[in-house]
Amino acid sequence: MTQAPNPYDSLPAAPGFTLRSNDIAEGETLATPHLSGIFGAGGEDRSPQLAWEDFPASTKSFAVTCFDPDAPTGSGFWHWAVFNIPASTTELPSGAGDSSGSGLPPGAVTLKGDGGVRQFLGAAPPPGHGTHRYIFAVHALNVESLDVDENATPAFLGFNMFGVTVARATLTPVYENKG
Repeated sequence: MTQAPNPYDSLPAAPGFTLRSNDIAEGETLATPHLSGIFGAGGEDRSPQLAWEDFPASTKSFAVTCFDPDAPTGSGFWHWAVFNIPASTTELPSGAGDSSGSGLPPGAVTLKGDGGVRQFLGAAPPPGHGTHRYIFAVHALNVESLDVDENATPAFLGFNMFGVTVARATLTPVYENKG
């Protein structure tokens, strides 16, 4: 399988900042809790703990997304999209992306991803399709909130972040379903 390009490479360059996690690491295999239970991969659909720092002082809010560019769709696969996270929030606990949004700060909005659920959806690539990348991104925005309807798509959220993103940090773990 030819690896799809990183979608952020086609956007204007944005400064980076520090993103770390107790649950995931760059280039490392996702643990079972971060695999999908909904789509039968034996996991729990548990979003990983994420913490960030050293973002620009002009940051007024954040968005957090997870995207698999390697999905066999021609357009990738959105696993998670949350926005209107206040600038005072610098960490999401493990499981914050559950269906109730219990670990998210007040005012944060979770969109339905490509799996049709309004929560974090764990990895579940097709057996034998090769290694998939899961790009967890924290986007620092220079607006306090985005006027994006809760029924919008994650791609539409990305369109609305264009021009208001002041920095971006990513962590990209991987997973392969060897079937």
